[in-house]
Amino acid sequence: MKADRTGLSIRAKSNLTGWSFILIAVVMIAAFYFYPMVQALILSFKTGTGSNLTYTGGSNYVRLLSDKTFLTSLSNTFIYLIIQVPVMILLALFISVLLNDSKLKFRGFFRTAIFLPCVTSLVAYSVVFKYLFAADGLVNSLLMKLSIIQEPIQWITDPFWAKITIIIAITWRWTGYNMIFYLSALQNIDSSIYEAARIDGASSFKQFTKITVPMLKPIILFTSITSTIGTLQLFDEVMNITKGGPGNATLSISQYIYNLSFKYTADFGYAATVSYSIVVIIVLLSILQFKVAGDKK
Repeated sequence: MKADRTGLSIRAKSNLTGWSFILIAVVMIAAFYFYPMVQALILSFKTGTGSNLTYTGGSNYVRLLSDKTFLTSLSNTFIYLIIQVPVMILLALFISVLLNDSKLKFRGFFRTAIFLPCVTSLVAYSVVFKYLFAADGLVNSLLMKLSIIQEPIQWITDPFWAKITIIIAITWRWTGYNMIFYLSALQNIDSSIYEAARIDGASSFKQFTKITVPMLKPIILFTSITSTIGTLQLFDEVMNITKGGPGNATLSISQYIYNLSFKYTADFGYAATVSYSIVVIIVLLSILQFKVAGDKK
């Protein structure tokens, strides 16, 4: 192989040039992502208040199993996950199919309107939802005027309705985000496939279940995993709408980590342990989703 004046082969020089382009990014990712992750893992094996930490082995992980507050936050988060993620995925898929119809007027307007919640401030929209769903808020006023309810629903202060409020909030914000992925995928499906199905007498429902869903399978898997990760990291809505209340009825794992670090007496070691519990759960659920989807890759 030919070499230049520096004695490097053309291939080696090409590789060196390529690495020089990504070197800064690699260093930054290692410094701000991987190094903190390793340090957090080491921290999870320590206990103490503030910076006075001592190595205690796996005692923090044993503590997780008997920590009632953690188990409550875990239960709450899984309720959000089990209810909200399927609803949001199905809703985003349904809306994307409707908005992919070339005969629909003002498609651009509807697409923009549904996607806009994704670019709103998390804190701002959470505060708006808190006031909308207050006992004397707009939602209760409207429902009472329509004679759907006789007295105000305690959306924020009742344990059951507080969870419903959080689920409605995160569904409203993230449905449009998933819709964009489905729309992009739908536009890559050859229209001749649907035309052939219509000629064969396939109904719209058959076309949806036999053509649309199977061809969107990789995107459905992707959005399911990303939505699962996002829900397990839920913080802003719970923090700003209900503050984890009433009691700990809406407390999420991420808010519990915040409380352990900044609200209660600082216990950074145990907070890191709870953080890594989310990592483990995400990995297990991602593997499960891949298995259910039958994706061998």
